[in-house]
Formats: sequence, structure tokens, C-alpha cells
Amino acid sequence: MALSNMRLEVMKTVEKSIDSYVEKYLIPVEEIWQPTDLLPNLQKENYMDEIIQIREEAQELGYDFWVVLVADMITEEALPTYESWLMDMEGVEQHGASKGEQNGWGKWIRHWTGEENRHGDTLNKYLYLSGRVNMREIEKTTQYLISDGFDIGTGRDPYKNFIYTSFQELATNISHKRVGQLAKKKGNKMLAKMCSIIAGDEMRHHLAYREFVKTIFEYDASEMMLAFQDMMKKKIVMPAQFIRESGQGIAEAFENFSNAAQRLGVYTTYDYIDILQKLNEYWEIDKFTSLTDDAEKARDYLMALPDRMSRIASRISIPQDQHQFKWVEANGRL
Repeated sequence: MALSNMRLEVMKTVEKSIDSYVEKYLIPVEEIWQPTDLLPNLQKENYMDEIIQIREEAQELGYDFWVVLVADMITEEALPTYESWLMDMEGVEQHGASKGEQNGWGKWIRHWTGEENRHGDTLNKYLYLSGRVNMREIEKTTQYLISDGFDIGTGRDPYKNFIYTSFQELATNISHKRVGQLAKKKGNKMLAKMCSIIAGDEMRHHLAYREFVKTIFEYDASEMMLAFQDMMKKKIVMPAQFIRESGQGIAEAFENFSNAAQRLGVYTTYDYIDILQKLNEYWEIDKFTSLTDDAEKARDYLMALPDRMSRIASRISIPQDQHQFKWVEANGRL
């Protein structure tokens, strides 16, 4: 059986259980939180008091913090790119066999997208109300990020895509959680709550995608191991790798954003290594037997990679000079 055909067969097999994944890891629309639950209610008479509170608390948050929060929001707002990418995976169809029926994987992606859509919406409204950022520059960056496209090195391969989403959803959870913790330390309870709740969504999504991979390992261990190795050799790139400010070329803003995140400790090289170690352990890659020779070598590579990366990370220094972004005006706070 050709590799592509094997992948399609495995995708069809896992797809039969998709409703159970939706039920376990996603929340029905009528039960889940919405952005207006976390933001000032403009239908109440005292809404201005809440907006004034947002603006006052925003003054206590430093420059790198705003850069990271803005970039996190822009990353979330580029959701149309991520949905279209996943919809193009092998084994995913826009529609089911009959009119009105959804393909199982298409159903998962749409429901996942619906949940993710609330994240950027919430943070966008908060940033607008904060008065601390240049929303027009942010909006241009968001449009650029969507227009510039997306290439995470997976192609249409579902195995590689699920490795990526397993990793990236946990990375996003860490970033939002840490931003929320920093906001809480500065007394910004509203933003802290937003980030904490968004981080909770990302964790549920991570748990689902890592379960997809675990299940595929049961059916096609050697090829999944090779896909895992391929993604880690390429390195898991961030969804916003192509981010830019107005007047810049593609991807020119990413390094400065990444440096700001590392200075704050929001997401670091050590977090990347820790995620890899957690995935190695959860998928129990050390316990697989009957792998092909190439898959055995891939497993050995993956098992040794965390220690190898840790040695490299210890020699890396993070630039301390802040880049002046068009998104955020300096307020004198670090």
C-alpha cells in the first residue's frame, strides 16, 4: 500500500471516532464562554467605569509586555490561514457523502476554529479599549500576516500536521498563561482572567491533538515516528513566523517579537525543549517495537534531542535592546 493511501486509511479509521473527540475536548456553543463575558458590558450604565479601570491598569504594564500581548493577539487573529491549511490536509473533505452531511475531520476543524475565533476577538477588543496601542498599525500587521500566507513545513501530510498542532497548542497555552500571570502580578485582574481562560482552551485543544497522534501511532507507528522526526529536524515554527510591521518585508518583525517574549519569560527555548520532552514521554516512543530501521533511527534521534538542545540553549544569549514597534508607544516601563 502506498504511503499516501496508508495515511488515508488511518485517517478514515480515526475519523470514525471524531464525534467522541468533539464531545470530550470541545464545548457546545451554548455552554462555552464568549468574549462579551470577559469585557465591559456596554449595555450597562456603569460601562465607562470598567473602561476607565482597563485604561488605568494598562498603564502599569511594561513595553515588552504590550509587544507580546499584541503579537499573541495578531497570531490568534490570523485564524483563517490556519483553518484553510488544516482543511487542505489529506483525508479532510469540506463536505460529507450526502448533502448537509459533514466530513468528520471537517467537522472537527470547524468546531475547533469556532472556539479559537473567540481568542483573537477577545484580545482585540481589550487592546482597543486599553488605549495603549496603535490599533491601525496592528490591523495592518494582521492583514499582512493573513495575506503573506503560512508554511509550517507539514505540506498536506496529516501526520506532520498533528505533530505540529500537538506541539503548538501547548506552546500557545504556555504563552497565554504566562502573560496572564504577569498581568495578575500588576493587579490587572480582567486581563489575567482573559488570558487564563484562553490558555485553558488551548490546553484542551493540545490534549485532543496529542491524542490523535497517539491513536495514529497505534496503527502506523513507523511512519508517525518518521513524521515526528521530520518536524523536529525542521523545527516547530511559530504560526506568526511571517509577522511584519507596515513598511517591512515579510517576517522582519518576528525575531524582535520572539526576543521580547524570551526577555519576559513568556515563551523560551527551554519551554520548547520541555514540550518536546513531554510529547516523547506521553507518546511513549521508547516503548515501540517492530519499527522499521529508519523509524528506529528516528526514535533514537528524538530521544536524544532534548538533551542536545539543552546544551545548545545554555550558550544562547537573548538581546536586551528593545525594538521600537509601531504597534506600541513607549511608556518608560520595562
